[in-house]
Amino acid sequence: MNLLGYEFMQRALLAALVTGLAAPAIGTYLVQRRLALMGDGIGHVAVTGVALGLLTGAAPTLTAVIVAVGGAVAIEVVRARGRTSADVALALLFYGGLAGGVLVIGLAGGSAATLQGYLFGSIATVSEAELWLVVLFAAAVVTVALGLSPQLFAVCQDEEFARAQGLNVRAFNLAMSVMAAVTVTVAMRTVGLLLVSALMVVPVATAQQVARGFRTTLIASMLLGALATLAGLVTSFYADVSPGATIVVVALLGFAATWPVGALIRYRQRLTTPFEEEDAADVPADHRATESHPHRHSDDCGHRAVPHGDHVDFVHDGHRHAVHGDHYDEH
Repeated sequence: MNLLGYEFMQRALLAALVTGLAAPAIGTYLVQRRLALMGDGIGHVAVTGVALGLLTGAAPTLTAVIVAVGGAVAIEVVRARGRTSADVALALLFYGGLAGGVLVIGLAGGSAATLQGYLFGSIATVSEAELWLVVLFAAAVVTVALGLSPQLFAVCQDEEFARAQGLNVRAFNLAMSVMAAVTVTVAMRTVGLLLVSALMVVPVATAQQVARGFRTTLIASMLLGALATLAGLVTSFYADVSPGATIVVVALLGFAATWPVGALIRYRQRLTTPFEEEDAADVPADHRATESHPHRHSDDCGHRAVPHGDHVDFVHDGHRHAVHGDHYDEH
């Protein structure tokens, strides 16, 4: 059974690909800002937008974008003015958005079951018109995320420093919020509004296990997101299971597979650099003499030599050993 022989699967694969690229692109910035759950909050607000579309007969994707962008801007304004914390503002979005959606659906004469395809995804039913909207929105998100990456990273890392460099911090924060809202609606038909945050966060967490540096993490997370969506969609087609849930499970399996690799990399780094790089004069003088040390260090012993003031330390077993007379100091 060739899945490419079906037109609906061709549309689904393209939608999955662009969604897998766009969601981690903005998710990388949200993780950097410690707002990993923002996608969930916006997703709940988008439920109200979908319900308004069904009530008015308009395209639910467009109404979801409008309402989601409005909610994202509102949470950013509340956060920036400091009247309440970001987590409280997210909670307000969670509860108000979902309750509003169910209420509007009731007014439209439907039931909560009508939202099923939007809450958990229904990528196999994506129409050609919806596909073009998804591609357009995803392309806009990826373009902004990559094109403005230096400025966005500066704002995420240190707002005060970015402001001192002349950046309009509020404008860039609003841009990230709007991108997050657009991404949620892009992923709405792929993984569903209740699972979209996973696609925005899990590939980023996976990339962080093995990548070093923000831009490397950004590119790696996009590639991992695309791989997870395509693999999950193909798996769901042959296993006849929910595509949205399968995509998220595949992404989580990817994280589980890379976590041991990341742990090994961090362990090896600790062995070669037992404490943060710093000025030798700032290293605390908490040396202690070891009673016995079976290994004799020298220039060719194979252990890393680190200059430290007026002597040389040798990195061994996660510590620095320094020759001191007839014994070794350890610190």
